[in-house]
Amino acid sequence: MISDVEWATFVPSALLPAATPGANQLLALRNGLRHGLGPAVSASLGRFAAFALMVIAVAAGLGTVLATSEVAFHVIKWCGVAYLGVLGARTVLTAVRGESVREVRAGSENTSEAAGVSPWRLARQEFLVAATNPKALILFTVFLPQFLPPRSSEATLPLLVLGAAYIAIGFGCAGAYAGLGNRLQSIGLTRRARRRLDALTGLAMPALSGWLATEDH
Repeated sequence: MISDVEWATFVPSALLPAATPGANQLLALRNGLRHGLGPAVSASLGRFAAFALMVIAVAAGLGTVLATSEVAFHVIKWCGVAYLGVLGARTVLTAVRGESVREVRAGSENTSEAAGVSPWRLARQEFLVAATNPKALILFTVFLPQFLPPRSSEATLPLLVLGAAYIAIGFGCAGAYAGLGNRLQSIGLTRRARRRLDALTGLAMPALSGWLATEDH
C-alpha cells in the first residue's frame, strides 16, 4: 500500500542525489545564468520527462533488464559521454567567443528568444543529458524499491508514486539551481566574470563525461 511507504526515510534520502551537482544541475545553473529563471525551469521539464519514462520502465520491470544488461548499459553510457563532451565543448567555445550571457536583458519578455535559443532546444538538451545517463536508470532501479513496504505483493503503483515524489523533489532542486544562476545574472557580475563562470560550467561537463566513462555498473 502507498500509505506503508517509508516516506520519513525516503524524502531526506531522495534530497541527497537530487541536490548533488551533476550534469543536469549544471545545465539548470547555466540556463538560469544565460536565459533567466523561467526558461531554465521550463527547460528542466525535459529532464523530468526522461525521468518519468525511466520510472515507468522500472515499474514495468524493464528497468531491471536494462540495468543488468552490459550491452545496454555501455551503449547508453557512451552516448552520454559523447553528448556531455560535445555540450561542454560548445559551452566553453561560446564563453571564449564572448557570447555567454546576453547583455541586454531589459526590453525583452522572452530571454530565450532574445538570445536566439529556442525553449525546446533547452528542454531537449536537458532530456538528452538525463536520458543518456545510465546512472539515473540504475538509481531508479535500485533506489526506489528500498522504500517499498516489506513483503509487498503489488509494487507497480508504489513505485510510480515514489518516482513521482522523487521527480517533485528533483524539480524543486532544479529550480534552486536555476534560481542561483538567475541570481548571479542579476547581481551585476562583470562580463568577464560571467564568461569565466560559463566556461567553468562547460569544463565541468567533459569532466563528468570522463567520470562516467570510467564507471562500471
